[in-house]
Amino acid sequence: MNIDSVRAEREKWMGWKNIAPIREQLNDLEDGSFEVNLGDAIEIGGEYKDLLKLRDIAKSMMPWRKGPFVLFDTYIDSEWRSNVKYNLLRKHFNLKDKRVADIGCNNGYYMFRMQEDKPKLLVGFDPSPLFKTQFDFINHFVKSKIVYELLGVEHLEFYEKKFDFIFCLGVLYHRSDPIAMLKSLYKGLENSGEVILDTFYIEGEGEFCLCPESSYSKIPNVYFVPTIKALKNWCKRAGFSGFEVLERSKTDSNEQRKTSWIEGESLENFLDENDKTKTVEGYDAPARVYVRLTKDKK
Repeated sequence: MNIDSVRAEREKWMGWKNIAPIREQLNDLEDGSFEVNLGDAIEIGGEYKDLLKLRDIAKSMMPWRKGPFVLFDTYIDSEWRSNVKYNLLRKHFNLKDKRVADIGCNNGYYMFRMQEDKPKLLVGFDPSPLFKTQFDFINHFVKSKIVYELLGVEHLEFYEKKFDFIFCLGVLYHRSDPIAMLKSLYKGLENSGEVILDTFYIEGEGEFCLCPESSYSKIPNVYFVPTIKALKNWCKRAGFSGFEVLERSKTDSNEQRKTSWIEGESLENFLDENDKTKTVEGYDAPARVYVRLTKDKK
């Protein structure tokens, strides 16, 4: 696979009629030296003249799924309070001087936070022109050296570089062939490298998975929700030698909820209104497992 050809084709996506007008607004952003705080909220401070126009630009990029971000006097209250997940995982990694990839990076919130470790290289993979535009918008002020690729996990094994550390958070359940995806992660990893993987799981001691009929928590492209033992088997079949459960969590309204910065529904609409332990389809409510996968040195 020729990655440069894929890049050239996907660069054309920035010209889509719903994306091009939003991107044109990036040319109107004021330049300057800004104050940047990479805490629970990515905060930008300092002087900016036209704050009303800045807010309008940010609003035109809705929906904002990951965050939060604070741009001067504008608080972008994203659907997901991504700091909850990041802080849960923070004690489990050290990225100093490592080549790091974030698969399904959305608008780059996690990568902005990862800069605190001073990685050697930080690359985000996500084939969404809107999320790339949100990233470019924020990065205008952060001025990071993060590389954002309009590529997916399927391109990882063909990428010019292998990675010491890969994050893959909330992607696996969207894939109809999860083992193939895990193999792509394996092939994109350096020997002795690590993956932190986050996915939905169901309780159970057996080696089985839920296969929703049409949707799970109103998400149509959720194909398989495994038990942890089944997930471990998938990872072993993909080639990983190490499998360590780091954390488990249940998604709640503290982490995901509808705000004025998204369109449509959120978690409160995805659960049974009479029993919040169940989805609207009658399945167990979303729970996540976070695992570390390792690749033996050859």
